[in-house]
Amino acid sequence: MKNTVYFLLIFFGFNLSIYGQKGLPIQVNDSKIKPLASLTNSTLQKNLEQELNANPHWKKLIANKKMAVGVVDLSNPNQVKYASVNGNHMMYAASLPKIAILLAAMDAIEKGELIETPIIKADMRLMISKSDNRASTRMIDRLGYEKIESVMTDPKYMFYDEDKGGGLWVGKRYGGGGDTNREPLKNLSHAASVNQVCRYYYLLAHGKLVNEKRSKQMLDIMGNPDLHHKLVNTVEKIAPKAKLFRKSGSWKTYHSDSILVWGNDPSRRYIIVALIDDANGEQIIRSLVKPIEKAIKAKSITNKNGSVVSN
Repeated sequence: MKNTVYFLLIFFGFNLSIYGQKGLPIQVNDSKIKPLASLTNSTLQKNLEQELNANPHWKKLIANKKMAVGVVDLSNPNQVKYASVNGNHMMYAASLPKIAILLAAMDAIEKGELIETPIIKADMRLMISKSDNRASTRMIDRLGYEKIESVMTDPKYMFYDEDKGGGLWVGKRYGGGGDTNREPLKNLSHAASVNQVCRYYYLLAHGKLVNEKRSKQMLDIMGNPDLHHKLVNTVEKIAPKAKLFRKSGSWKTYHSDSILVWGNDPSRRYIIVALIDDANGEQIIRSLVKPIEKAIKAKSITNKNGSVVSN
């Protein structure tokens, strides 16, 4: 009898921890928020590689470092899983790094370096939801490159780390003109790596960007995107009631997208980040959602030879 009661307590406690997460930020003990790299999961990694490499064109892009993908499985807040391909490979990311401007702005507002006026609030929303270049440039000019760089390289975040391939960087105004501050590794003006962008969303989902108040504000700004292409296009079709938080970018053959999906069903709670250098990149990104969801939901099994495969 005691064993039965104990089992039931464990069972209900486990389900409460998963299904009790109604919204964001995720409510867990700080001890559960570990460095994302330490949450790399071998089964998810194998499943992701299997799904991506099943497409010959994607496989070639990955081999040539023209395609990078990162996935964070948030279905169980006590057992977050991470996987990526070309995770530390920094690429030109067009408008996606505007999330760096958003974080720098929130940091400046919190420290009293920038006054949070209605105009600034409106520009932050335009910059993210509509990817408005004029609003983005106004925010860059208010903050300055030095401020943006200092936040990206802050030891608290290290979203740009030369020892790990770089990462998030904004060193040029969106719209031409003015001085530049290109990143030191590849001389890119607007850069990202999937590892660093996944870390950004992972910390945001846990309320750890600036603080919980500012994280909630950032989630509000990034939620309900006004642009419905790439990842959003597919997710809205298969999960129309899921809450979406995203930022994307495109320029010439460079296509990028990043999204935090928070579905009513805990099995559809995840982060996807994709960076692609290919003329058909927009369509490729649309096509990533279903195989990635398959990779997340697939379970590992052991065959007769003792090797682990996925089903």
